[in-house]
Amino acid sequence: MHIAAIRDLTAKVSVLLALSLALLWVSPSPAQTAAAPPPPAKVEELIKLLDDPEIKAWITTKGAPPPAAEVPVVPRASDFMVWSSAVRAHLRGIVQAIPAAPAEFSGARSTIMIEINDRRPASILFLFVAFAALGFGAEFVVRRIFVRAGRRMAAPATMEGAPKRHHMIGRSIFAAIAPLLVFALASIGAFHAFTWPPLLAMLVLPMLVALIAWRVIMQITAILLGIVRGQVSGESPVVVRLIPMDDAAAAFWYRRVAYFAGIFFTGWTAAALMTALNFTPNVKSLILYILGLGLLAVALETVWNRPQANVASRAYRVKEWLLTFYMCLLWLLWVAGMSLALWVGIYALVLPPILRTTSTIVKSFFGSPGDTLKTGNPVFEVLIERGARVVIIILAVAWLAAVVRLRAMGLMNDEAASRMTRGVLSGIVILLAADLIWHMAKGLINQRIERARIAGGDEAALARSGRLMTLLPILRNFLAVLIAVLAVLMVLSGLGVAIGPLIAGAGIFGVAIGFGSQSLVRDIISGIFYMTDDAFRVGEYIKSGTYMGTVESFGIRSVKLRHHRGPIFTVPFGTLGAVQNMSRDWVIDKFLISVNFDADLAKVKKLVKGVGAALLEDEELGPQIIETVKMKGVEAFSDYGINLSFAVMTKPGHQSSVRRRAYAMIREAFALNGIGFASPTVQVAGGEDHSGNAMAAASGETIARKKAADAKLKLVEGES
Repeated sequence: MHIAAIRDLTAKVSVLLALSLALLWVSPSPAQTAAAPPPPAKVEELIKLLDDPEIKAWITTKGAPPPAAEVPVVPRASDFMVWSSAVRAHLRGIVQAIPAAPAEFSGARSTIMIEINDRRPASILFLFVAFAALGFGAEFVVRRIFVRAGRRMAAPATMEGAPKRHHMIGRSIFAAIAPLLVFALASIGAFHAFTWPPLLAMLVLPMLVALIAWRVIMQITAILLGIVRGQVSGESPVVVRLIPMDDAAAAFWYRRVAYFAGIFFTGWTAAALMTALNFTPNVKSLILYILGLGLLAVALETVWNRPQANVASRAYRVKEWLLTFYMCLLWLLWVAGMSLALWVGIYALVLPPILRTTSTIVKSFFGSPGDTLKTGNPVFEVLIERGARVVIIILAVAWLAAVVRLRAMGLMNDEAASRMTRGVLSGIVILLAADLIWHMAKGLINQRIERARIAGGDEAALARSGRLMTLLPILRNFLAVLIAVLAVLMVLSGLGVAIGPLIAGAGIFGVAIGFGSQSLVRDIISGIFYMTDDAFRVGEYIKSGTYMGTVESFGIRSVKLRHHRGPIFTVPFGTLGAVQNMSRDWVIDKFLISVNFDADLAKVKKLVKGVGAALLEDEELGPQIIETVKMKGVEAFSDYGINLSFAVMTKPGHQSSVRRRAYAMIREAFALNGIGFASPTVQVAGGEDHSGNAMAAASGETIARKKAADAKLKLVEGES
């Protein structure tokens, strides 16, 4: 019974709330409210019950419906009907504005004459031209001052050497923008120095601002494309082009930017003037759409006549037709009043090229001619480049949010949509921060690798450079994976995804993979320790067990060895074991030479000393010898002569060449000085009879062996 009473009370409360909302919607006047009769006694009793804390708590926890049920997530069919009706109404208003346009212009002319002391519209144009001419005069004076200052500074600059690239670009930007600032101050400042009728100020100022904005854009475009539009610094005109392209392409894009910006600011000025003259929204939209046809025409002409269009490729022509269709679709979306779809389409078309061009401009700004090494600060350059990209993205998102601010405010009422929006925004911030950190780290690592590649110095410096070239690429790849994983996890966390189970699952999966691939883990860990110990580097000749060769490359788990005969071995780090590095510091090569027993050893030592001196004077092999050939002494007595030991110390990889040349020179020296090499000989002692008997015995023994072999062969054939 208690639960039924509570439900009945809840139903009554709902009816009361509905009646209250209806009354608020009707918005009765205060007199009507005062004249209304007092509420019945039951209503007063119901209001007192609603003030009970227990009833309030129960209604809040049990009786209130879930918020998700109040706001539909999926658009309904009625929403599409409302949208379709709004588009049709907008287009119908544009069509109806065509015959009303002449009357609007006539009314605007009458308004100008009434509000500006019976002056014609041509007087507004005259004032605009007069103040623009005043600004041009001030700009001309400033440019002449820059020319004289540049001529005075030209001689010291040539004596000290050519300025750096970014200094030249900075001076060009200052010399181009400073006169425009003077133009703006002179024209707009002079206009504000007088008192004008309010309508006149609302008509002249937009035209001056549009002219200044158009000229600023054209000056910046000229600097980016390296267009020399006049010598303003007194120096010889040096073309510094921040966007790589040839002169014809630069002139083409400069003209197209001028046309497009001119039509755009003409439309912007027309919108401001029509707003000041109280044009109806439909007529104003009609005129702007007509000017938009000019923008569309310039865009389509640029697509079909740009310098890359000369490429006779079917795929390229398909791309041109797709771009044409896409731009026409954007204009139709604009005419239909679909602002959100229009700006999303514009961003998809324009934002990626703008970001790429921004990166190209920043790299070119800090670049250096030729292939010289960049000695600037890579962190600063990355901050400038990525910071510019972040600013562009933030401005684009802010403008899009301003366009759809009403819808965004509606979405904020939905908790799920609000959480999703915050998660997406935080994810964008996280990805931008991760991108910035990664490019800063990559810039530092790449600069250090480049310095190590071209660095010289002693053996120790070269060893350090080789070690850096080996370890830094591995560190760069590791940082890339680490930053990417952390960024993805943080984005998922911001979107409301529980990353704890993901991390736990990844840990369990990693343990399972580790048990299943112990050899892989052993190879990776062994490789890390080999790299840490600097056991070998690329280009060194090593030997490990049965594997030997020159290190060509190595990955995360194996090393590639090129044998001196050609084959290449791919050896896992875990199977290398002890490594013999034959390319470090120096190599001692030892060899033996046998001479006759009657050779003069002192003379041999003297001859070898002369050979060593001659080797040091050799232009090719001399620089590779650390200690020249020396005779160490008698190594052993063989059956045929005396074995002499020799040794030479060379740089790694050159011992074989030095040994071969030493052999040839020692042979020539021994031949000239009567030193003979030991060789096996047979001596027969005794008289002639004894020798004859010996020869007969040897012949008889040979004949007996031959007969025995023949008999054995016949026996084998008989058995078979």
